[in-house]
Amino acid sequence: MLRVDRRLIAHFEWPLFLFVLLLTAVGVMTVLSATRSADELVSRFVVRQISWAGIGTIGMLLALSFDYHLLQRYGYVLYVGAVLLVALTAVFGVEGGGAQRWIVIGPLTLQPSEFVKIPVVIACAACLHRHVGEEPVPTLALVLPALLLAVPVVLILRQPDLGTAIIVAIIAGSVILVAGLHWRVLVTLVVGAAFAVPYAWSFLKPYQRQRILTFLDPQSDPLGSGYHIIQSKIAIGAGQLTGKGYLQGSQNQLNFLPEQHTDFVFSVFAEEWGFIGCVLLLLVYVGLLTRCFVVALRAKDSFGLLLASGLTAMIFCQALINIGMTTGTLPVVGATLPFFSYGGSSLLVSMVAVGVLMNISMRRFTF
Repeated sequence: MLRVDRRLIAHFEWPLFLFVLLLTAVGVMTVLSATRSADELVSRFVVRQISWAGIGTIGMLLALSFDYHLLQRYGYVLYVGAVLLVALTAVFGVEGGGAQRWIVIGPLTLQPSEFVKIPVVIACAACLHRHVGEEPVPTLALVLPALLLAVPVVLILRQPDLGTAIIVAIIAGSVILVAGLHWRVLVTLVVGAAFAVPYAWSFLKPYQRQRILTFLDPQSDPLGSGYHIIQSKIAIGAGQLTGKGYLQGSQNQLNFLPEQHTDFVFSVFAEEWGFIGCVLLLLVYVGLLTRCFVVALRAKDSFGLLLASGLTAMIFCQALINIGMTTGTLPVVGATLPFFSYGGSSLLVSMVAVGVLMNISMRRFTF
């Protein structure tokens, strides 16, 4: 007979759970507005998003139902499975928008690159948790995490998906940084990255280069590569202080705003709810991330610390990149807003990540 530790129930992580449900619910409302039409008041995107929200909630609860130390034991297995799934995208994946990022399994369309984020964090944490407390982590101990990072990043860049590759690199780097990085190694990496920029430029696709150039000067191609940023800024500015009202955004309803239910869903929300609505939304994200940081700081062991830090960095950098690109402060790289944008794979992975964070928080009371 299955027995549930009463201490876990007593210390259920309600703040994280409620923050996620709130963001997801408001996200579904915004997706409804972004995909609404005269012929279809409730689009298929809304139905799918609600379905994925239900699946994600189940995944979140399952992720807190076992001892998270099992992830340390099977982390490499999960990593290999996720990387193989990304590799299969090159063979069996379907193409859309000039990229081959998705695999269709029956009625489901999955983006395997999303599912590699959590396994990369788990694998890096499993590698480095023994070295936490050493000052600094031995350089040789960083070789394996670097390889674990490089393999999926190269595969994702070949799809191509620059945004996800950047996010995977940042979250793995966050785990390494929290584990303890010698300042000489950090300086060497920064200098090396600076020198590598000119060479990396030559490996970018033409449209990726154009996006960066457009970020520097959106008006250079207002009807082409600069169109996304310009229309997004117009939508955000049109919201002014209090917004135009729910379902009343003209940039959204007249379809001037591209990718309005995925990458630019924040612009839809900003036009309808204005500056005040955006501040309130950002406060919810700040509350969520603050609670995630608290979970990491209170973790009872080094593996939990690294795991929570990496998952927190995943949510933080993805939200930062999405809001940055919609406001024109970062280049457009194609990153969804966690819990908010339309996309089943992204929503499921984000909710499972929070489930693991809840797991770490609840089990600090067990011995």
